[in-house]
Amino acid sequence: MNRMHINGFFLLGISVRTTNHNGQAAKDIEELWCRFMDNNILTQIVDRTSDEVYCVYTDYETDHTGPYTALLGCRVNSLDNIPLGLVSHVVSPGTYVKYTAKSWMPNRVGETWQHIWNTCRNRQYIADFDVYGIKAHNPEDARVEIYVGVA
Repeated sequence: MNRMHINGFFLLGISVRTTNHNGQAAKDIEELWCRFMDNNILTQIVDRTSDEVYCVYTDYETDHTGPYTALLGCRVNSLDNIPLGLVSHVVSPGTYVKYTAKSWMPNRVGETWQHIWNTCRNRQYIADFDVYGIKAHNPEDARVEIYVGVA
């Protein structure tokens, strides 16, 4: 777990409003991933800075127990050209604590978030995000970076 400053960035993708109540987020975010893959959203994001996929959690109504928005997409250079059907988001610069979910997903990512909910103090509830980069593609040794905004 590392504390660091993250510069702000732009994101384009698709989103869903959800809640962790009764496991709803797990269902909604799984469906969001299916939409992302089935509709080839990655290829629609033409101004992306890389092929890393981000899942940003934002617009928290209260904290992790209330409704929030999950946005699945890629970092882009600007928000000047937003393709029809995609949504944009600006992740503000701030201080984040970095966690790493190790081993196969989605179980490890979910377990890591459970750990964060139970132990991480001083959360901002402005934006948190998972990064699915090249290290996330190896089923035997997957790594997903999780960034949690803190005060």
